[in-house]
Amino acid sequence: MTPDVQTFFDGATFTATHLVTDPFTGTAAVIDPVLDYEPRGAKITTASADAILAVVRGRSLNLAYVLETHAHADHLSAAGYIRKITGAKVVIGCEITQVQKAFISLFEADDVSPDGAAFDQLLGDEDTLSLGELTIHNMHTPGHTPACVTYLIGDAAFVGDTLFMPDYGTARADFPGGDAATLYRSIQKILALPAETRMFVGHDYLPPGRTEFRWETTVGEQRAQNVQIRGGVSGAAFVAMRQARDATLAAPALILPALQVNIRAGDLPAPSDSGRIFLKIPLTVALGEYGGRQDLGRRQ
Repeated sequence: MTPDVQTFFDGATFTATHLVTDPFTGTAAVIDPVLDYEPRGAKITTASADAILAVVRGRSLNLAYVLETHAHADHLSAAGYIRKITGAKVVIGCEITQVQKAFISLFEADDVSPDGAAFDQLLGDEDTLSLGELTIHNMHTPGHTPACVTYLIGDAAFVGDTLFMPDYGTARADFPGGDAATLYRSIQKILALPAETRMFVGHDYLPPGRTEFRWETTVGEQRAQNVQIRGGVSGAAFVAMRQARDATLAAPALILPALQVNIRAGDLPAPSDSGRIFLKIPLTVALGEYGGRQDLGRRQ
């Protein structure tokens, strides 16, 4: 079966959010929605999510799920906002608990339970959900993060950050819990799908020679054209390439605010006694030549 897919592209974070609908029943899911965050003014708005909700209302869709492919490090999730507005369940892979455990202590996020309870449903590998007359099949595809999943819906695969468009390549694997060899195995699982499978990626970054953003390809095109995996690249060669490239990459600009929100399923931290909401920025403090070095967020 073929789901209807409408994509919303956020140019600020280069994120593709996909609205997936069963054309027979109007039951829908939104994958990887963006909460707008302006870092200079620390201002959060909901324009991107509201644009999706306007389409949902305009098409009289029943939004059943917000599907997260992983805990994003490059944008804040609007899952919590959409859940409050629509009642849609927020779903993520069950390995999100590993990510929560890695970051709860960093941010001293005592209000977050490391058992995934912030989300409505955790999916294991090969678990399924009904989407009207369609079925959502969950495929665990770690490597970029331990919690990354691919959602298979009808003839379409939603791969999050695991693969990008063929002319750009694959995800980085240097985040906590990431692993290039694991990423390679996950990519092979995806490439074993039928060649005609439509593939929707979670980001697009314009490589040299292309001027238009794209987010849809096919498994066959990835096998033949992906600049980092085509031609039967071996696991060892891929790992060497990925590790060398990752060593040159800076951390995503929004990683600290994003992860604090995203391990909470898109909810913001609880307000303080004054009613204000704060995000924490743990610091690595490098002292002078004779001062030693301080750990993240700790005073000597």
